[in-house]
Amino acid sequence: MTLTMHVRPVESAQGSSSDSLFVSKFNPHGRGIYRQWTKRILDIAVVLLALPSVLLLLAPLCLLIATDGHSPFYRQKRIGRNGKIFYMWKLRSMVHDAEGRLQAHLEANPAARREWDHSQKLRQDPRITWIGAFIRKSSIDELPQLFNVLWGDMSLVGPRPMMVDQRALYPGTAYYAMRPGITGIWQTSVRNESSFSERAIFDARYFRELSFVTDLALIARTFRVVLRGTGY
Repeated sequence: MTLTMHVRPVESAQGSSSDSLFVSKFNPHGRGIYRQWTKRILDIAVVLLALPSVLLLLAPLCLLIATDGHSPFYRQKRIGRNGKIFYMWKLRSMVHDAEGRLQAHLEANPAARREWDHSQKLRQDPRITWIGAFIRKSSIDELPQLFNVLWGDMSLVGPRPMMVDQRALYPGTAYYAMRPGITGIWQTSVRNESSFSERAIFDARYFRELSFVTDLALIARTFRVVLRGTGY
């Protein structure tokens, strides 16, 4: 097995460089072994090792989130590998009537509607609670997805899980060949600046470069993103 490592920019839809990432190139046989078997084994091992600490962190946060009388957890249908629908779990960062509040906000605010149509995100989101703002910035709201990884619906590293109603907006195909991930190239680079359709570019790149070293580099980048508080 041969291994080379170099730095390469993350390309946006316009072809500009927005960030750099260590990537690796294995011979095809080695890459296939990691893609098909080793990646899943490492996912399970890492989750099992992390669970005791994660549960200790989740317990007090759940109590804080549930002070409004509703569940501290939120689940939503997402599209997984081969188009399979699964429920993705998160800590609830929004008010209980989030969907109704979003629609009312978009109808009353044309600028917010344009932002939502472009990126499927809002910088000033009226649905987010005070504790929700904190757990989103620190990405702690994503921790329950470790159970999705354990169940096999997700991987630690992969494309951002796509909502069912976003399928028609997504122009690519690489997404469907992989388990979506808690972190990945898009999640650790231009997640707040890119359009939704640009995710396909990042997903196709990750599919081409998927390897053990690439995943390690993205996990390291994730820690830096969390420490900088640039989640959201």
